[in-house]
Amino acid sequence: MAVLKLYHQKLQHNYHFIDNAFQKHDISWGVVSKLLCGNELFLKELLALGVKEIHDSRVTNLKAIKRMAPDVQTVYIKPAPKQSIPDIVRYADVSFQTELDSIRLMSEEAVRQQKLHKIIIMIEMGDLREGVMGDELVGFYEQVFQLPNIAVIGLGANFNCLHGVMPTQDKLIQLSLYAQIIEAKFDKKIPWVSGGTSVTLPLLFTHQLPKGINHFRIGEALFFGLNLFTGQTFEGMYDDVFELETEIIELTEKPMMPSGVLAENPSGESFQIDASLYGKSSHRAILDVGLLDINPKFLLPCDENLSVIGASSDMLVVELGANANNYKVGDVLHFNLRYMGALSILNSRYISKEVVT
Repeated sequence: MAVLKLYHQKLQHNYHFIDNAFQKHDISWGVVSKLLCGNELFLKELLALGVKEIHDSRVTNLKAIKRMAPDVQTVYIKPAPKQSIPDIVRYADVSFQTELDSIRLMSEEAVRQQKLHKIIIMIEMGDLREGVMGDELVGFYEQVFQLPNIAVIGLGANFNCLHGVMPTQDKLIQLSLYAQIIEAKFDKKIPWVSGGTSVTLPLLFTHQLPKGINHFRIGEALFFGLNLFTGQTFEGMYDDVFELETEIIELTEKPMMPSGVLAENPSGESFQIDASLYGKSSHRAILDVGLLDINPKFLLPCDENLSVIGASSDMLVVELGANANNYKVGDVLHFNLRYMGALSILNSRYISKEVVT
């Protein structure tokens, strides 16, 4: 059976690396846990780091976190479906909001539950996913701040989530100016200006982050050490907190080109023939994972001599060339993962999960 392993010491190192950087700049931050898909084994490892604030996009995951660590501040990080509002108020201390009707319903629910629910108003900054349009923010806030049992504790924005729009100094200054406008017009303090996720970290490390940005939500950089501007690993961080182990279930020397009449495969792919490879062969291995678990493009083989050929629903085919490492059936191959690959694996009930201490 394939196994996804989390290396505790590497996760701990990355956490303290990021935490120390934020402490030096007096920036508060929360860990985005949605990658873990509510896996309690891995959530325990996260909580053991001393995390004080966790962000997630699934209320069921926040419920699990509250059960495990009631004192951790939980943050729901997408606009609220109306039928989920009672549970969001119950299990999320804070939520991201962009719709007046939803906030009014949250206010009514918070009154019923006798709770103060905190919100961050998300502002559209060009990536065209969620967010209130900037020229509508003052009127939006004016209708929100008087609602009972609702406290606006921040303004925030997302970058690089849909169209790939990156954070810049100008955009982040604009975000902090929105907070200043609200504070001046309504004489209300906006404690958090939440300037971004992992994609904004390089601006901090290169001393380009505007001073008004004082809150972050970090997931990908914590688990993968990735600089999303360069595509490289941040110096001093680990990129292999997660590792996928898969077993070879077949290994045979086979022709490099298929034979017969070709049509689309079940994934809708059409194979292109390379006539120069006719008559040549290589060692091919079948592994015990497939498209149901992960898209092959998010797999990074630890053996540089190995290449991924493709996958069906529950099997992955890799090419070993001359099989210089003398792999055999039953041997284990190791892969690092990109973020979306790890997300798929963590959401798969067919892949075992283990912690390496």
